[in-house]
Amino acid sequence: MAQQTVTSSHNQEQTEERGTHMEQDDLLTIREVALRLRVDTTTVRRWISLGLLEAIVLPHRGKRQAYRVRRRTLDHLLQAGSAALEAVAEAQH
Repeated sequence: MAQQTVTSSHNQEQTEERGTHMEQDDLLTIREVALRLRVDTTTVRRWISLGLLEAIVLPHRGKRQAYRVRRRTLDHLLQAGSAALEAVAEAQH
């Protein structure tokens, strides 16, 4: 019985560690990013295609490429403040 308790406790610790790690690396859709930044999804896609916003490319079957943006990437952009957003906007032009 003691062996099972130790194993269960160890598994729970691993799950908690992964949960914390996954929270930091949550993946957001283009729409979620656009809503948080208060821009259109087309703008977010443009930033990704120009290399201004880091994104993960997903396999897709359809008209549009599927992307995900790490929550920490977006949080970093938001923490950088309006100067970073302005630099991204200026790079579009």
